[in-house]
Amino acid sequence: MNGMLILAIALSAVVSYLLGSINSAIIVGKLIKHQDIRTLGSKNAGLTNTLRCFGKGCALITLIGDLAKGVVAVFISKGICTLMDVSIGGDENLQFIGYVAGIAAILGHVFPLYYGFRGGKGVLVGVSVFLVIDWRAFLIMILIFSVVLAISKYVSLGSIIASGFCPVVTFLLQIIRFPERPMWYILLNTGMAAAMALWVIWMHRTNIERLKNGCENRFSFNSKSGKTAEK
Repeated sequence: MNGMLILAIALSAVVSYLLGSINSAIIVGKLIKHQDIRTLGSKNAGLTNTLRCFGKGCALITLIGDLAKGVVAVFISKGICTLMDVSIGGDENLQFIGYVAGIAAILGHVFPLYYGFRGGKGVLVGVSVFLVIDWRAFLIMILIFSVVLAISKYVSLGSIIASGFCPVVTFLLQIIRFPERPMWYILLNTGMAAAMALWVIWMHRTNIERLKNGCENRFSFNSKSGKTAEK
């Protein structure tokens, strides 16, 4: 890697981390409900806890905000590379920089600079970057998540399984769509996708424990403010 490419990657990572640190659930809770979502319900600053504690309106705003920052992070990172006239592996789509942005944005969401490094689990941010990197992967993972959620009623299980399929989907789509790409570049992108997936799964370790013990909250659209969906 040349110096300009390293600088572009570093700038992209920093900008994406700062964007990721803007936590929609915390902002919505404080502005609309005048409460810190991290003190309520599961104490997780994410979409599901926002729905359970603050209702559908706040959850919708949180959903849009978390999806948007992942998308914006990738676009800005690609813009940085374009302005600096750098690329990796001769690939004009700069997928690699998109994964860098995604990982950094997830880290920002989980450890937000502006909120004492206490944030959410990064699922929506991780998924949203695929809207820019490869919308086909995004749709496949949303489908996997939706099927698991519909069958099990566990948001955490859907997130974990969809994340687990992320590197597999990434690898297969690149092999099918870009057979001319060098294998090292395909494996590099797959490795970055795997890093994102493993981090999200790791952030669900307490959920995995509750799933094993049969005490994980089930999802319901009938959740009311301040209450969980668990019956």
